[in-house]
Amino acid sequence: MPGRYYGYYYYDPTYMLIVISALISLFAQFLVNSRFSKYSRVRSRSGMTGAQAAERILQSQGIYDVAIQRVSGKLTDHYDPRNKTLNLSDAVYASTSVAAVGVAAHECGHAIQHARGYAPLSFRSALVPVANIGSQLSWLFIILGIFFGGSHTLIMIGILMFSAAVLFQLVTLPVEFNASGRALKLLSETGILQKDEVSDTRKVLSAAALTYVAAATTAVLQLLRLLRLFGGNDRD
Repeated sequence: MPGRYYGYYYYDPTYMLIVISALISLFAQFLVNSRFSKYSRVRSRSGMTGAQAAERILQSQGIYDVAIQRVSGKLTDHYDPRNKTLNLSDAVYASTSVAAVGVAAHECGHAIQHARGYAPLSFRSALVPVANIGSQLSWLFIILGIFFGGSHTLIMIGILMFSAAVLFQLVTLPVEFNASGRALKLLSETGILQKDEVSDTRKVLSAAALTYVAAATTAVLQLLRLLRLFGGNDRD
């Protein structure tokens, strides 16, 4: 295992990857909360709520079989392709702010991706069960591998399973970027927001996109750390 002892202290250079991951995640979360809070106080000129904006966007794309419903929580907005529901949080559903309208439009972007058969979304959906199993069981195999005398086989199975979760995070990036791009374009084309309002909304969605970049970066750095720690271990 890489690392050196200095007196009573053990130095592991891979700890820096954990620190970098934590800093990136904290910054991304701060930025999205800050921008959403700021632009939640800016009322859109159209006066449309997030739910109303979502309905108009979906209808403009000929989509009438997606139910728009309210869910509790903050920024818990999501589109569920399994039952074709567009779920908007309390801060978005009935709010007329440019932030709320932007978030609602972004979720519409996912509904449109689903309706159009957008390949990266389909691939990500197929990865969900594999990624879930990988994220839940990977550390179990790694810990068991360490417990049983540093079993290289068990550890590498754990790392391989964790890699599936990393792949899911990477595939999520184009899906989210595309949904935001569709949202901004349709907000302008449908007249729901004016040009300067779209610019404000772009800031909110860009901050939200950074959280996905942070998640993917964190996953990749964690994978690199595992490979650094155990990749060269050939004991079984």
